[in-house]
Amino acid sequence: MSQTQVRPTSRPTNRPALPRARYPKGAAAPILVEVRRGGVVESRHRGHVVQVDARGRVETGIGDPDYVTSLRSAVKPFALAAVIESGAAEAFHLTGPELAIMAASHHGEDAHVRTLQAVLRRAGLSQALLACGTELAPLDKLTAARLAREGESPGPIRHMCSGFHVGSLVLARHAGWTLADYWRPEHAAQQAVRDVVGRIFGAKPSELIAAIDNCGVQTYAFSLTTIARAFALLADPAGTADAARKPLIPTLTRIRDAMVGAPEMVGGTHDSSDTKLMRSRPGLIVCKGGAEGLRGIGLLSGARGANSGAAGLAIKIEDGDGESRANKSVSVEALSQLGVLDGAALERLNEVHRPPSRDPRGIEIAATVPNFQLAPFSEFG
Repeated sequence: MSQTQVRPTSRPTNRPALPRARYPKGAAAPILVEVRRGGVVESRHRGHVVQVDARGRVETGIGDPDYVTSLRSAVKPFALAAVIESGAAEAFHLTGPELAIMAASHHGEDAHVRTLQAVLRRAGLSQALLACGTELAPLDKLTAARLAREGESPGPIRHMCSGFHVGSLVLARHAGWTLADYWRPEHAAQQAVRDVVGRIFGAKPSELIAAIDNCGVQTYAFSLTTIARAFALLADPAGTADAARKPLIPTLTRIRDAMVGAPEMVGGTHDSSDTKLMRSRPGLIVCKGGAEGLRGIGLLSGARGANSGAAGLAIKIEDGDGESRANKSVSVEALSQLGVLDGAALERLNEVHRPPSRDPRGIEIAATVPNFQLAPFSEFG
């Protein structure tokens, strides 16, 4: 998205505007990560990190807190609020893991397929309705290898966004709306998502910057500060919601609890960094990545130490980070600098913190290394 577009600037009314200093216009984003091979810096990744407190105030970061980017799949936890608000979750007796996979970019493992099939059966829906396609499905390498050996072509239900699409189908089924075109932007299901995303992010639906994600449904763009605030809200709805968002507290609490209670449904059991991050501090981190180098992280109360309040974090790698190595590295390093991860947790997350490249014998020959320092952003509102 061009940085010349109008930037969403809506903010909750109970957060007074503070004097703002802008990131220097035209300045390159700071280097966050280096890829080192044989003692030589082989490549660099630039980007931005923004951390806000429970009141939405920008506390620390690096780069441009006003950088606008698409949420891509990071919209999913917030879009799920439309399903819960509609009453569909109760009508179809959706469990925590079933809600979690609707907020997910899952890896297409058998457990993910079985979970979604159970929802579809209870709702009287067919897999044939899924319009997400099969691109990159399944993401889990072991599952993909097994399917190839068995000569099975993966269907749309193994696509990373199938849970997101099932959510829209369940919403449409419950409301009595048409099913075959559930994915169209003008469909009532997608309009319900647009409405709730606007309420969560503090913008009128008509003001939202919309785009179509690769799976065929809409996603939305916001500044990194706004994204960080939304994830702080997800982390602690009761403690961070202003008057306008108070009706969302039960819904967002349910979504958060579903995600932190079943992190393997949000990603997968093997290579998902979202899953690994949430498992590193069970019950204290809720996070969701999006394509092109984005990740939103919500820190629950206590994540940064005893008596610490909730917080939100948004990370964006400017080059899109096709291999996701830079975002992984920055996510772990930022959580470490914020006091969320101790030495033992860093050890467990070493290959996420410093993603290695290996030769055919498995020997590490290069590493992705974080190289930045978060600093106070007291001059930003």
